[in-house]
Amino acid sequence: MHRRNFITHARWRTTASATLALAFAFALSTAAAGALAQTTAKPEGLTLSQAFEAAWARQPELAALAARRDAARAQQQAAQSWTPEPLAVEVTGKTDRLNRNLGTREYEAGLAIPLWLPGERGRSQALAQAEGRAVESRTTAAQLRVAAAVRDAWWNWQRARADAATAQGQLDNAQRIAADVGKRLKAGDLAQADQHQADGAVAAAQATVAQAQAAVIVAEQSLRTLVALPGLALTAGPSDLIAEPEPGAVGPDMDTHGELLALKDRASVAEGVAALAATQSRANPELTIATTRDRGVSGEAWQQTFTVSVRIPFGAGPRHDARTAAARAETIELQAQLNLERARLAGERDSAKARTESARLQLAAAERRAQLARESRGFFDKSFRLGETDLPTRLRIEAEAAEAERQAARSRIELAAAISAWRQALGLLPQ
Repeated sequence: MHRRNFITHARWRTTASATLALAFAFALSTAAAGALAQTTAKPEGLTLSQAFEAAWARQPELAALAARRDAARAQQQAAQSWTPEPLAVEVTGKTDRLNRNLGTREYEAGLAIPLWLPGERGRSQALAQAEGRAVESRTTAAQLRVAAAVRDAWWNWQRARADAATAQGQLDNAQRIAADVGKRLKAGDLAQADQHQADGAVAAAQATVAQAQAAVIVAEQSLRTLVALPGLALTAGPSDLIAEPEPGAVGPDMDTHGELLALKDRASVAEGVAALAATQSRANPELTIATTRDRGVSGEAWQQTFTVSVRIPFGAGPRHDARTAAARAETIELQAQLNLERARLAGERDSAKARTESARLQLAAAERRAQLARESRGFFDKSFRLGETDLPTRLRIEAEAAEAERQAARSRIELAAAISAWRQALGLLPQ
């Protein structure tokens, strides 16, 4: 009698523990689902291209782009002018009113005209054009950096969504099995221990769903931080996955890559600065044209004379040498950096292409495995209903099928992410 009470009490504790686990997992899943619904229940979806455009719209490079273009145009106009600096007007007057006051007067008005040094104007124009190109290539390089961040956040979010959808499917199947076990328990075909196993599988699936949905929320918030638009809609299922188009077997020329173009233009600017510094060995000469009107004493007739003068500064010496050496050093550094960047991007391009091919093979294998797992699930489900297969085997087959589905969904995401990384390595923006 005592042993029967003890067994009954042990079974009650087991049932109570399983019930508490189910309640806790269900509460956690419900809370996560509610939070997810609050952040994803929006009227329309978001594409990768839209996410990139939204992220780029708030970048400081875009905010300053118009001003940089204006500065580049102004610099080009200045390099095309006839003088390196603006003209200057000089007016002087001389009188003896404060001492002798004999009526001595002299007034002079002159125009100072700065002159270009030999070769300075042409090199200034070349430098201004290089700076204009650098503004545009710098913008393209900034777009690629933003695109890399958006792509990384986007595919992390897609992975989280795929895991959440797979976990939800596993939960639905576990609940269906538990309901079937409950019916057969009432009919006397299965034991209470089988019901506990089925309920435990449901609890584990609910905990997995809650964890997956929390990961979706974290990934979604990371993406929202980039786009900075909380009202944008983010759908919750992987069925609307749209991969970027493949760039093709050859792809664009590496020399057209935005980051390489930015470095090339920076190197061109540095070369232009070095060439201009080489010509500016002294300050600019200055031509002065002046006219003078004067008289010696009161009553004398006014006399007028004209003056033409040229001011030629001496050489800058060590100052010029320092500017030239600094410009050459900048040019050498950028050229070396350009060579390193070209090698790095070439390696990334080859790696991304190989990763895409590998992901395509993995997807084919994962889809084959998922198909076989679905067929096996159907066979064992029928066998379980007929009483030919025990519950642990049925749960094992269900877990294997769920893992195969998760791997297939992940493989689809990984192939799309690999194509996106390949396009990134080639310097292509999201579309």
